[in-house]
Amino acid sequence: MSDEVREFRVDVPEEVLADLRRRLADARYPEQIPGTGWEYGTELGKLKELVAYWRDKFDWRAQEARLNAFPQFETEIDGQRIHFIHARSRHENAMPLLISHGWPGSVVEFLKVIEPLRDPEAHGGRAEDAFHVICPSLPGYGFSGPTDERQWDLQRMADAFAALMARLGYTRYGAQGGDWGALITTQIGLRDAEHLSGIHVNMPVALPPAGADPQEGLSDAEKADLADYQLFDLNETGYQKIQGSKPQTLGFALMDSPTGLAAWILEKFRTWSDCGGDVESVYTLDELLANITVYWVTGTITSSTRLYYEVTKGGRVGFIGNKVQVPTGVARFPKEIMRFPRKWVENHYNVTHWTDMPRGGHFAAMEQPALFVEDVRKFFATVR
Repeated sequence: MSDEVREFRVDVPEEVLADLRRRLADARYPEQIPGTGWEYGTELGKLKELVAYWRDKFDWRAQEARLNAFPQFETEIDGQRIHFIHARSRHENAMPLLISHGWPGSVVEFLKVIEPLRDPEAHGGRAEDAFHVICPSLPGYGFSGPTDERQWDLQRMADAFAALMARLGYTRYGAQGGDWGALITTQIGLRDAEHLSGIHVNMPVALPPAGADPQEGLSDAEKADLADYQLFDLNETGYQKIQGSKPQTLGFALMDSPTGLAAWILEKFRTWSDCGGDVESVYTLDELLANITVYWVTGTITSSTRLYYEVTKGGRVGFIGNKVQVPTGVARFPKEIMRFPRKWVENHYNVTHWTDMPRGGHFAAMEQPALFVEDVRKFFATVR
């Protein structure tokens, strides 16, 4: 197995884009009950608008240029190709920072925050805030390509990312993540603690202390957050059930229809973001479609959803019963889909920094990049 790190550029063949436009032009749409909106799922009118823009106006080459503005590489770890952005700071003493995305995201989520993190002086920060930024595509996601083996789960991904940092020569680093990235970062905090300065997460998953009344000592706001999560679990987790049980069946539809793929992902960005139901109040159509198109042109939607199966069926969640001992920073966004009480989170993490954000939701770096960058800087300043 080669340890070679190779340069990588995004360059999608024109025939792939032509095929995409043809499929969008031939889209078949389901009917929608008159007078309904998003309550049954993705709303027909909004999806047609998105698809028309994707077909006629969206410029993928411009998005390629955004990605290719940063140095990108690929290497092989544990039999799997790993793609990553490696944006080194001009400050040689900058802290290496590994940032992990989740589903249905990609490295596109981080395009607004890389420059402020690696060149803070040009973006309202200090030289001592600088980071060397490493953003990998999760195995099975985007430019890391499909996985072709069982059990590419959170622990295996964490080990692969720790190996990546070692391969790049970083013996001391920080790690950050949201969604699956938060759980991968948690695993790194447990499995590679000797090389970590600290971790920062924007969706910590936590359970109440064993044997305690879950509501004991909670504020009214924290109880309301738990009630919101119960509603989310009841009404918004159908995707988890199918992706965690029959991802291959779902994959036949999403791999064949870009319209279906867009509907599947758009609904999550609308529901999980702090947008008041208007997804374009937070993201441009170009931003939404850049992320969706990554899944389409790489053919990775099925392998991305398999992570839910591996976690659900494999049982290697790993953080249950273990506590991350390295310093941990938490950025708590008010529209995050899981907002657990601080005392629960402290049961699993050595929390040394906690910020209740004024706005923002699940895709923090993409949705509220300035708030995200500020909090990452503040936390890691305490552990450099």
